[in-house]
Amino acid sequence: MTENTPYKAKSLPLGLVNLIRPKQWIKNLFVMAPLVFSSSFMNVKSITLSVIAMGIFCLASSAVYVLNDINDIEKDRSHPKKRLKRPLASGWVSKKQAWMLLAVLYLIIIASLVCYPQIAPVILGYLALNIAYSYKLKHVPVVDIFCIAIGFVLRTMAGAMILGVELSQWMFITTLCLALYLASIKRQQELLKSGSESRDVLEKYSVQLVSRYSEISATGALVFYSLYVISEHPGLTVTIPLVLFGLFRYWYNVDSLEGGESPTDSLLSDFPLMLTILAWVGTCLYVLWP
Repeated sequence: MTENTPYKAKSLPLGLVNLIRPKQWIKNLFVMAPLVFSSSFMNVKSITLSVIAMGIFCLASSAVYVLNDINDIEKDRSHPKKRLKRPLASGWVSKKQAWMLLAVLYLIIIASLVCYPQIAPVILGYLALNIAYSYKLKHVPVVDIFCIAIGFVLRTMAGAMILGVELSQWMFITTLCLALYLASIKRQQELLKSGSESRDVLEKYSVQLVSRYSEISATGALVFYSLYVISEHPGLTVTIPLVLFGLFRYWYNVDSLEGGESPTDSLLSDFPLMLTILAWVGTCLYVLWP
């Protein structure tokens, strides 16, 4: 598909908004985890700092999406869905406009880090990791999955660093396992729906292999979370069944409803899963109330 498409008739601002993918910002809620588990969520200053850190991560993740779309524009144009949905691949936004948007995002991020230097190492590390991912690491099997997962770990690290609290080792490994689970499921669904057409690295995977990855990661996430709450916050033991149900429900969405290629879409489109997460958050706030 060329840039001579019906999308050209739509407004450029709307196209730029689509390019930064605000719907994906829900992933940055991982930044708020240290706020909750340090029982700082009743402190106005702590809440403000956590929201600021999440906002900076929203800018950083949007910059990553823009860079990925710029690099994948030709690949996306050959994809049956992405060629219609992605602003660059469809011609809604030009490549030059995307580069200008990316420059603006980088400038805002730099200005933000000058004001909040305590999270600069994490944000810069996240950007460096994803630049390497965009140009090289996304083509390396297993490494590509870990790059995605480490991005979530860095989110929790940013949340801890801006509050000046230590990131629990349990939270670190639980977040890593959960993110590996979501990334493995994503690769599995991409293989099932598009084969190796959407990503070159998929040629080096099989459905059975990434399915085993997801099973190991889900088991690890459940075990480490259970050990964490039992050892650190025994009152949160009641949330373990919620986590277990959430994993089961997400797997049901993947297997029966063909979700999983976009974890955000799977979450926002499934009421039982959303209700489970809200119940988990509510229970955590109640038990950890300062």
